[in-house]
Amino acid sequence: MTIGVVGSGAFGTALAVALAGKGRVTLWTRSAEQLREMAEQRSNAARLPGVTLPDALSVTGDLADLAGCEALLLAVPMQKLRGLLQQEAASLEGRTLVACCKGIELDTGEGPVSVIAECLPGARPALLTGPSFAADIARGLPTALTLACADEATGAALQGALSTEMLRVYRTTDTVGAELGGALKNVMAIACGAVMGAGLGESARAALMTRGYAEMVRLGVALGARAETLAGLSGFGDLALTCTSEQSRNYRLGLSIGRGEAFDPTVTVEGAATARAVAAKSRGMGIDMPITFAVEALVSGEHTIAEVMSRLLARSLKPE
Repeated sequence: MTIGVVGSGAFGTALAVALAGKGRVTLWTRSAEQLREMAEQRSNAARLPGVTLPDALSVTGDLADLAGCEALLLAVPMQKLRGLLQQEAASLEGRTLVACCKGIELDTGEGPVSVIAECLPGARPALLTGPSFAADIARGLPTALTLACADEATGAALQGALSTEMLRVYRTTDTVGAELGGALKNVMAIACGAVMGAGLGESARAALMTRGYAEMVRLGVALGARAETLAGLSGFGDLALTCTSEQSRNYRLGLSIGRGEAFDPTVTVEGAATARAVAAKSRGMGIDMPITFAVEALVSGEHTIAEVMSRLLARSLKPE
């Protein structure tokens, strides 16, 4: 299966680098500056410093050059996915499209697979998610991901095409669970970063991760996800990684909030928009998600870390 990658951010470039070890891969970028750098210098230094693009990786600024690819990995931010699908509908309709973003669309409350299906009914949508940092994938470090696709045959074909010696892909048909795991863990990572940034300690972070996971399962099951999906790579696995490493942009945002420091507004942090979207959805469903509500208040500036922690600790005692 020939692969094309749409989006030249760190994750898209890393996937293209890893998959080029198996065969030809084409990477599309809308940035003329990035295109020139990658074509001439064989690097994407701003996004993946120290990584050389392999010879089997071709770079283009014309989406038509991906017409021969049997599957396209859409490595764009969640909040920009719908715009890409609408703008490039003629080139993408009817294709096998694998979303590589994690989040919930702010305006609709939908995940990436749902957005693809809505925008392009003839496409075959899937999702690649799980505990991974772009730098690790690009350097060829061992990584395991989840490929979620409702169609068994398409999922099996993608699993084989996207697996390498160092990139192990598991598959599931539970697209809802995979979507929610990848989205909600970002919200919990902001909470954990805030706790650590404020100096509240490792014990507090462990408590937030555990109770945050309970929130993920609570909402996921209510929306039709399988609990075992959320216990896997796309849920618990990604939660463990993102809540404990400063490589995570969501965790770094939380750190800056906890420390009372400014955060670079040009850095995409999916968890901030996801917290707002999930809070609205869960309130409408009558589902209690106190940590998500707290993160919503933090990223909006409505409350301080001291105020939200006081509210969380003052909640009524109950069985676990």
